Amino acid sequence: MFRTFAGYYKNHIVLFILDTIAALTMSGINLFFPDVLGRFVDDFIPNGEIQTIYRFGMLLAALYVVRMACSFFVNYYGHVMGTRIERDMRIDLFKKIQTLDSDYFDDHKTGTIMTHIVGHLRDISEMAHHTPENVIVSTIMLIGSFIILLNIHIVFTVSIFFLLLLLILFSGMRRKKMMDASRKTRATHEDINSEVENSIGGIRLTKAFTNEDFEISKFTNVTHLYQRSFGEFYKQMGIFSSGTGLIIDLLYVVVLVFGAILVADGEISLGDYTRFFFYLTFLIQPIRTLIMTIEQVQKGWSGYEKFYAILNITPKIVSPDNPVYMDSPKGRITFENVFFQYESSRSDVLHNFNVTVEPGRKVALVGETGVGKSTISKLIPRFYDVNSGAVKIDGINVKEYDIFSLRSHIGHVQQDVYIFYGSIKDNILYGRPEATFDDVVNAAKQANIHEFILSLEDGYETMVGERGVKLSGGQKQRVSIARVFLKNPPILILDEATSSLDNVTERLIQRALDRLSEGRTTLVIAHRLSTISNADEILVLTDEGITERGTHQELIAAGGYYATLYNATIEI
Repeated sequence: MFRTFAGYYKNHIVLFILDTIAALTMSGINLFFPDVLGRFVDDFIPNGEIQTIYRFGMLLAALYVVRMACSFFVNYYGHVMGTRIERDMRIDLFKKIQTLDSDYFDDHKTGTIMTHIVGHLRDISEMAHHTPENVIVSTIMLIGSFIILLNIHIVFTVSIFFLLLLLILFSGMRRKKMMDASRKTRATHEDINSEVENSIGGIRLTKAFTNEDFEISKFTNVTHLYQRSFGEFYKQMGIFSSGTGLIIDLLYVVVLVFGAILVADGEISLGDYTRFFFYLTFLIQPIRTLIMTIEQVQKGWSGYEKFYAILNITPKIVSPDNPVYMDSPKGRITFENVFFQYESSRSDVLHNFNVTVEPGRKVALVGETGVGKSTISKLIPRFYDVNSGAVKIDGINVKEYDIFSLRSHIGHVQQDVYIFYGSIKDNILYGRPEATFDDVVNAAKQANIHEFILSLEDGYETMVGERGVKLSGGQKQRVSIARVFLKNPPILILDEATSSLDNVTERLIQRALDRLSEGRTTLVIAHRLSTISNADEILVLTDEGITERGTHQELIAAGGYYATLYNATIEI
């Protein structure tokens, strides 16, 4: 885990080295001042060396100008390095999330994922910048101060060292409790982000049901949990800070008392006594810095653990080592003895399922909810993998195809259309981002939405709002159809694409879907049987699998389950 973290410094090694050099220069200048002060007290002032005093004063002034420049470099470019590392981590994490299986998104809330990508990495950035710098500089300050103090008085320095050792041991003992408390704050941070995302996403439903008080109550509860988790963290931090503060205060008392005794006994000079106080400060300052760094590491590392855990998830659905790339597929789809069960389910959704869809044919799936219609559509592009059996396209198992190649040849139009925040043009371009504007317009015309777009003040540049809130259901559906027209895939899946629309809009969209289906292998999942009467074949699914199959006319004539369903819809 640490090796992976250290690897993020590789692309910024020059900045890291310069930042470290600047920090070390500041440390050296800091160590120089107490020695000069001791000389002033013991030599320059008693001997009246005015010229020497001026020279050392000018030297210190020049060194402090250098320290100012180094301080600027550390505070500016050090943070720049931290944000660049944060950027690299965020990109890597986002790339990884794009590769994860559908199961991951089934089991994790959007707010939690957002916290991983945004919130946790901010703390990691601060840790990435400050920790190496603080550790290196503090180590130099500790070692340098300790060596100088040994040269002043060995016994006095060793006695102080034991108190410093006590400080380090106390810090180590409290570290685990602070880490545990920090992890709890991470968990509640994810919960509060998820609650906000969930509540804001459903704000219109909340208003429709006048459930504002209910949402406020839920948010208040999770906010109290969030506050209490920080209360425990700050309690541990308070114990940590106050305990270390007491030990540091005792150190100053020891130096004040025993140092004065040594001066009175003539074992050290007044200048050495002054040096001792300043170098003790330089011993304590890096220790305090390291203590603050420990706190920062608690927060950053607990976030990094989550980052690292996601980065090391191995997706189950990946391209094989020597994948097959689709090249002008005919579009023959075959299900051979397919068994499938969701991880959260105890029973098979598909049990020994067999069916073949010939190239260019339009096949519709009909049946009650839960018999596996949508599941069938998700197995073709490998959103999920079968437990046993095989799904094939043109005689080749979909597991043998390169995933990008496979999915790029399959188009989806779903009931629950997702519209991105942006313009109508951008949303249509999602079907093929490299397409020209003329291609976008042509796709919109084919989807029967071009005239509507032109009626808007900003035309294709009209902003649609979050999730397309400024568009009606039918308009969003036609935008999604235009996407697929632009993509122009040989295989098409229509998953209840018109089930939530009014009759007039449904007919308008149905004409666009019929045009879209021409010449493509099309799998249609529908509740409204009127929309599939022109299908080449209709498959009726039940818990027992395919119980009826044939054209609309054949199934009506057979007088079975399909005919019963169809006649019921006519009566309604």
